[in-house]
Amino acid sequence: MLLRDLVSAATGRGSLDALDGVGDLDVDVRTITHDSRQVAPGSLYCCVPGAAHDGHDFAAGDMIATQMRNFAYLIGDRETGDAVVVDPAYAAGELVDTLEADGMRLSGVLVTHHHPDHVGGTMMGFTLKGLADLLERESVPVHVNIHEAKWVSRVTDVALSDLTPHRHGDKVAVGDIEIELLHTPGHTPGSQCFLLDGRLVAGDTLFLDGCGRTDFPGGNVDDMYRSLQQLANLTGDPTVFPGHWYSEQPSAALEDVKRTNYVYRASNLEQWHMLMGG
Repeated sequence: MLLRDLVSAATGRGSLDALDGVGDLDVDVRTITHDSRQVAPGSLYCCVPGAAHDGHDFAAGDMIATQMRNFAYLIGDRETGDAVVVDPAYAAGELVDTLEADGMRLSGVLVTHHHPDHVGGTMMGFTLKGLADLLERESVPVHVNIHEAKWVSRVTDVALSDLTPHRHGDKVAVGDIEIELLHTPGHTPGSQCFLLDGRLVAGDTLFLDGCGRTDFPGGNVDDMYRSLQQLANLTGDPTVFPGHWYSEQPSAALEDVKRTNYVYRASNLEQWHMLMGG
């Protein structure tokens, strides 16, 4: 159902002139949710007060950014001045401005996966300039997993030739900082996480509470289980930095996440299928 028809039916108002300018009323609504963690292309988010958070807080200002609660990360070497940005879907120019104001320079982009709230593109009737906007300003390498490159190109309109594909275990140097790229499919075919210096940038593979959905195109529930187990076996207890702020704290030690996150209750695929509902 179109958002226009849904609002008209719910309010009994034939005219929606008062809503002109708030967004695309002709977007197709496929699901309705009050949980910001379940918002996806085609979702209608309904704001309701909860025990811990008020949904209206997530719908203020930038409607997409505040509902999705995405993280973008800047990783840099103070000695060399080199830095990369992870998932610049929102305010890409401001991220570069922040680097330059701190005496750093952008030398690359790390992409966890292709969804528009991470790289830009069109979702829920809104367009995020994201990666394409950043590349218009700074011509830098864009590091993607080889299984995600076509998806990223299709969503952002960035040419495949402007993307640098990688395989599991490849490393990217940012000054003297070495970042290991971990292929973690499940949320998407080419999702990847980044491991460096006691830190794990986990994208939408692992949140502090939960994991990325597997019911989007290219998602795979069995791959997600195996990816989560791969991360659980990392040594050194790195701090997990997720792709979304869906928990009370923005980051936590991996051992703490394994102890408290329900996704680690399953010890085999059969239990995992029961936990995930199929």
